[in-house]
Amino acid sequence: MTQAQALTGIRVLDLGEIMQGPLAAQVLGDFGAEVIKVERGVNGDMMRSLDREAVEAGEPCSYFVAVNRNKRSVGLNLKTREGMAALHRLLEQADVLVHSYRPAAVRRLGLTYEELSERYPKLVYASASGFGETGPYAHKAGQDMLAQSLSGMARTVGDPHLAAHIMPVPVVDYASGMALAQGILAALLERERSGRGQKVSVNLLDTALALQTLESASMLMYGRDTNWVTDWYSGVFETKDGMVTVLGLFRENALHLLCKALEVEDLSRRPEFATADLQARNKEQANEVLRDVVRGLTTEQAIERFDSADLLSAPLLTLEEALRHPQVLENGTITRVEVGGRISTRILGNPVRLSRTPATITRGVADVGQHTEPVLREFGFTEAEIDGLRQSGALR
Repeated sequence: MTQAQALTGIRVLDLGEIMQGPLAAQVLGDFGAEVIKVERGVNGDMMRSLDREAVEAGEPCSYFVAVNRNKRSVGLNLKTREGMAALHRLLEQADVLVHSYRPAAVRRLGLTYEELSERYPKLVYASASGFGETGPYAHKAGQDMLAQSLSGMARTVGDPHLAAHIMPVPVVDYASGMALAQGILAALLERERSGRGQKVSVNLLDTALALQTLESASMLMYGRDTNWVTDWYSGVFETKDGMVTVLGLFRENALHLLCKALEVEDLSRRPEFATADLQARNKEQANEVLRDVVRGLTTEQAIERFDSADLLSAPLLTLEEALRHPQVLENGTITRVEVGGRISTRILGNPVRLSRTPATITRGVADVGQHTEPVLREFGFTEAEIDGLRQSGALR
């Protein structure tokens, strides 16, 4: 008999698109929830078409594959009365609804929390938005890079001499999706006591600010900027075969330790490097002296030396190199998933580890509407009703 997972028995309707909502639903699916992805358009979730090179080659979109495993796809045209009625039939038996619609669209579809909570009091209603559901930006479409811009993140990361730096990795989207999953789990746990569902709301802007928790505390309490790159000694060095990063965080005299590791003159004895603050301010001057020494070492030799001196350090890798790193392989970070029942491909798995009921891939990534009719039958639709939905244009 197959062991039940942590969320076995929980049924989720995923109406989200792109990353935020779909990632949260995928997390629930990884831990055993039954996730049904309701796709509205003929082409389904917009994320299916964002990997232009793959789509042009007739291959699955890698970005969609990354956040839509462990789901079945049902294609419904919610612009039809019949399609909306079918969605409500699904909601009658659902524990969680995840969506990423803007407030105006939610009202137009009749899917506000107020309307659904009255009809389905046990439903956990999870809403993912760009900037929040009220206020001057509530009507705007949200996006990760916009959240980085509005939250101040793009002005504080990286080199402060640059006007701005927008990270090309959707860290805000990912963090927001994980926060939404966390909120859903808390609501499900509370429902065990109260018997009632509730609304869970997450937005990209709040998440982008939350990612700057330490920096925001410094600004709110003392009006002071914090930049972990410039406020402490650090160095990025070329080696014989790559690059390494060394950090002076949590060390009283990082430059002394670095010079000791490299077996060179102790630069911290010089007046311009005498304190941690001076080492941070004048680090480029110090690093110019040390670069030739590090360049004579391999990356492995440099890391060994820095480790021996109790310095924080790591190779500076490309993503391609990182995905091949022995620690990544040891962690089992990369897994395999089937796409549309046709191909098997590698992707990243869930980073959360449970010892008894771990995240598991029980379903691959579905094609648009691949499971529409089987799912409807499971929810009690008769063949005549399914045929009627098909004829009305409610099925995609």
